Amino acid sequence: MGPHPAVAAIRLAVRRVLHDILNDQPTPDSSDRPGGLGSWEQNPHERPPSPLVLVACSGGADSMALASALAFEAPKLGIRAGGITVDHGLQPGSDLRADEVVLRMRELGLDPVEATAVTVGREGGPEAAARDARYAALDAAAVRHGAEAVLLGHTRDDQAETVLLGLARGSGIRSLSGMAAVSGAAGRYRRPFLQLDRQTARKACMVQALPVWDDPHNADPAYTRSRLRHEGLPALEKALGKGVVEALARTAQLSRDDADALDTWARQAEAAVRDSAGLLECAKLYALPPAVRRRILRRAAIEAGAPAGSLFARHIEEVDRLITGWRGQGVINLPGRVVAQRQGGRLVIRQG
Repeated sequence: MGPHPAVAAIRLAVRRVLHDILNDQPTPDSSDRPGGLGSWEQNPHERPPSPLVLVACSGGADSMALASALAFEAPKLGIRAGGITVDHGLQPGSDLRADEVVLRMRELGLDPVEATAVTVGREGGPEAAARDARYAALDAAAVRHGAEAVLLGHTRDDQAETVLLGLARGSGIRSLSGMAAVSGAAGRYRRPFLQLDRQTARKACMVQALPVWDDPHNADPAYTRSRLRHEGLPALEKALGKGVVEALARTAQLSRDDADALDTWARQAEAAVRDSAGLLECAKLYALPPAVRRRILRRAAIEAGAPAGSLFARHIEEVDRLITGWRGQGVINLPGRVVAQRQGGRLVIRQG
């Protein structure tokens, strides 16, 4: 008798991602070895170490399900599996909670495992600040342990919420594309559960008798995502019927495909709209489709030092008007003390 369907689903999702990670691994160069054997094949002691994959685990149902699936699947593929939990320090006893999560990951057989404490700032609001601190800690842990990838437990429900939040911000098609299955430097972050719903992960924990922790912040109406989860999405399903989450997840994938194509177009077009000094020529920018032109402007602003997370559609629209609605406007101030101005038919974006 096989595993429960929910357990089978989470394991299959993780197995597919682990196969992708293995396929990304460089193969030993055997071109200069007699008989085509690489050095590690002739001397097993030189065999490269097995890749390490970490799971980011908060102790909640999604990440505990992910940790259990990684612990089960990784050894069968010769992959080392570890885990990290981040203590945001936002609740009394959060350090004890982090220690409990470490213990649970060890009981699953993960190694190495660790808890890391972070200081959450205020920039961008509490949710964004916590996210920034968390990813910085995960990046540091991945580098410290030499991990090939970090698995994240975001589900299809999380994806639907992200799409709606992007829609509310009015930030364009890239916001509607939600979270990527692979993201971060060198594809560090992998999200195996984007095609699975939250209930599947919770059911997998229940049938495996895995204790889970429900973060009270996830039910706190002070947080935008919490209100969307407990009020917004249920209201949409009541008005539109079941299937809203699935439809939003499909929207994310379609939007991502379109956004990727436009990004490629913009990268290819950028060289043609710069002069010999590397400055952007306004007349050539004007001739481009708006979606392509604004991508070039956004990229130029980020390269000049504007933080990507603080650069919104309204900022790019203001810069775009220097090209499409030129009336002698002055300097446009952008985040990160970056300024944009039109000078002699050229667009200059630089540190102010």
